[in-house]
Amino acid sequence: MYFPCFTGKKKTSVSAWPAILGLGDIRLLDRERAIPGGGRIDLLLLDDDNSSRYEVEIQLGATDPSHIMRCIEYWDMERRRYPGYDHIAVIVAEDITSRFLNVMSLLAGSIPIIAIQLDALRVGESLLLNFSQVLDQTELRIDDTEDEDGGGGQADRSYWDKKAGGDLMKVCDNVLTVINQMTSNQQELNYLRGYIGLRSNGVVNNFIHMVVTCPLQLSAASE
Repeated sequence: MYFPCFTGKKKTSVSAWPAILGLGDIRLLDRERAIPGGGRIDLLLLDDDNSSRYEVEIQLGATDPSHIMRCIEYWDMERRRYPGYDHIAVIVAEDITSRFLNVMSLLAGSIPIIAIQLDALRVGESLLLNFSQVLDQTELRIDDTEDEDGGGGQADRSYWDKKAGGDLMKVCDNVLTVINQMTSNQQELNYLRGYIGLRSNGVVNNFIHMVVTCPLQLSAASE
């Protein structure tokens, strides 16, 4: 969809009408925001509905490595300064090159980033702008949001009481009692969002080897 721009300045047009980027119901939070240590974010946009901030880098011509790194760097600095928001890097260029797409494929799922290609057509004294998303990697991989062990982060007893129910949790308590009766290193339940494990003195120990011995009686065979 094309949008008219009477100023002829693309950055001014986007700041005046952020919705033309196709990112939803967003508003301009700041323009040319200074970054500590140098540099400026072209546009900082905010979605009030889901507390998402978009760090937008606008480039004339084709994407190049310096603008790509600048876009990612500004995104990283803002998310560290304001961790209470979801931050998304956005790069807008007249030509999103295949090289850029190849680079971003290497970072797939690690950096939430949107690439928007801008097509401009001058009609008389007006400039028609068309913005189209060619890359949307706003969803992170599951392993980027969970602990390395796949547990999904620490939980507590009340979390599992609601999730599994009291009867199943009593079974877990009984199993723990049996384990502690047969080992010198006392264990405790380790509540994670993905599963319930074991730990002893803060050290995770999810594998318990139990050896059961049975008495064997031998009797002389009668002749």
